[in-house]
Amino acid sequence: MQRTGVVSQMAPSPTLSAGVRRLTLQAAGVTLSCLLSEPPDGQPKATVVAVHGGGMTAGYFDGQAHPDLSLLTLGARLGFTVLAVDRPGYGLSAEQLPRGQTLAEQAEVLEAVLERFASRHATGAGFFLLAHSYGGKLALMTAARAAALLALDVSGCGHRYDLEPADLAWVGRRVDRRRTWGPLRLYPPDTFRSLGALVAPMPDREADEVARWSAMFEELAPRIRIPVRLTFAEHETWWLHGERDIADLTARLAAAPLVRVEHQPDAGHNISLGWAARAYHLRALAFFEECLAGPPDLRRR
Repeated sequence: MQRTGVVSQMAPSPTLSAGVRRLTLQAAGVTLSCLLSEPPDGQPKATVVAVHGGGMTAGYFDGQAHPDLSLLTLGARLGFTVLAVDRPGYGLSAEQLPRGQTLAEQAEVLEAVLERFASRHATGAGFFLLAHSYGGKLALMTAARAAALLALDVSGCGHRYDLEPADLAWVGRRVDRRRTWGPLRLYPPDTFRSLGALVAPMPDREADEVARWSAMFEELAPRIRIPVRLTFAEHETWWLHGERDIADLTARLAAAPLVRVEHQPDAGHNISLGWAARAYHLRALAFFEECLAGPPDLRRR
């Protein structure tokens, strides 16, 4: 997580993986920058919408430190369209929204983005959300509001922080590299050379809501009625994810037909930029394949 402020327009333009292109979408009065990768035949099974966390950009899902990192290229090879969106207050919308938006406002924009994208592109069976960290909060809130989503996969986001209440005030306002990254051996050697184009300041209005998340989750969780998969990294230290914490979290998702919680070995909070990225992405896409194959398993597991 980075300090607050407007995203620098002087930030280097990120290199993109083969087959990934930039896209601009206007929705709900906001102009958003995105990254897009589509299957070679242009006929996706479904569309995965990837939502980045606080202090990052859509490039999080197209990591350049190693060819195996990119969710965008992997998803397209496996028959999915993958759309990675710069959330409101990031990328192109940073100048328009220098203080960002609340989660509720972002959810309204994200719903409009899905509608706009579907009016111009083949989406297959519909939309899956794959989200990380603060983006997971947005995905969960959107899932509680939108009826048209197929399923939700979230990494690096729980419902109770592994922080003292007094410490929540600085989350998003200064960098805690230990919590955000974990052991550096979990990441390819070039990771931190290629970060300049991926990191961005967390907008003020986003940071202001950090301490309210547990109460927000308690209110929205019972309204989520699609399959949910949650992943916690082995070295995740932002969130409580012991057995009792997971039991309480899943109990609150009572209306979801399937809730699956997994732990990713040899990974830090930023799973999609580490050596474990490919394994995590494959598991997430396999979960989406299961959801496409038939009615979700009603058993909790």
